[in-house]
Amino acid sequence: MKLTEHFKNPNTQVSFEILPPLKGRSIQSIYEVLDPLMDFKPPFINVTYHRAEYKNKLNNNDTVEKIAIRKRPGTVSICAAIMYKYGIDAVPHLICGGFTKDQTEDALIDLHFLGVDNVLALRGDAMKSETTFHPEPGGNRYAIELVEQLQRMNKGIYLEEDLRNGNPTDFCIGVAGYPEKHFEASSKDTDLMYLKAKVDAGADFIVTQMFYDNHYYYEFVNKCRAAGITVPIIPGLKPLTKKSQAQKLPSIFQIGIPLELQMAFEKAKDDQAATEIGIDWCIQQSKDLLRFGVPCLHYYVMSNVKEIYQIVNRSI
Repeated sequence: MKLTEHFKNPNTQVSFEILPPLKGRSIQSIYEVLDPLMDFKPPFINVTYHRAEYKNKLNNNDTVEKIAIRKRPGTVSICAAIMYKYGIDAVPHLICGGFTKDQTEDALIDLHFLGVDNVLALRGDAMKSETTFHPEPGGNRYAIELVEQLQRMNKGIYLEEDLRNGNPTDFCIGVAGYPEKHFEASSKDTDLMYLKAKVDAGADFIVTQMFYDNHYYYEFVNKCRAAGITVPIIPGLKPLTKKSQAQKLPSIFQIGIPLELQMAFEKAKDDQAATEIGIDWCIQQSKDLLRFGVPCLHYYVMSNVKEIYQIVNRSI
């Protein structure tokens, strides 16, 4: 079922985003995360994707070989497992980095065969060894190019020019939005311009970067609507659970921490006290967003299953 259909539900909805297990761990680690969260009947689960990193290996003949390391493989199969076990939609992240357009097409064909109706189209991050993002040779450079490729496949147009009457896919396409702007954008207006271009290219919904001041989200939604962006805009939420996060997350994700929350974390005596502060803050965010009338509350779970459970249980 397409997410845009889920968003028409007038009842309160929550969804979750999870990480694939590290290589060597079983699918059971995913079920241990999701089993308790099924109490809230989420309409869908997002599954992240992480591009491969590379390291140099010195061979016995003194030649250097570049080795690809993918720490969290299995996004496509995890989506299939979630849909089979829980009977709900799974939304894989699809990224530009590390893939040619042909590889992207093959992945989309696999998803289509599995009955996956929704994808989140992202550029993805630069590799840790790079200061700026570089696409794979023959790959998509920007998320909008990924959206355009998806839309061509939805029309039955594949990369092989001599392929005629291709079976059209029917993907519902999501993209990322940044209430405090993407760190690479020169301004909020520029960032909004690029977001509108993705929507005009065929994106059906937007999921936001995490934020800790709801006013950023409200301002973002209002500016989107004024710019003619009418698709659902889903707020992304992640509780702070460690004292260090109040200092680290702003520099990692280029987001702001409200002074009240920052001061409360500085006064917290330990991580346990900080976790309680973070939970309470996220609950208040959630309740306020529900009053605003958001179509869904989307929680970035990571390893914080107990904290997310408590937040949702006390918010809806």
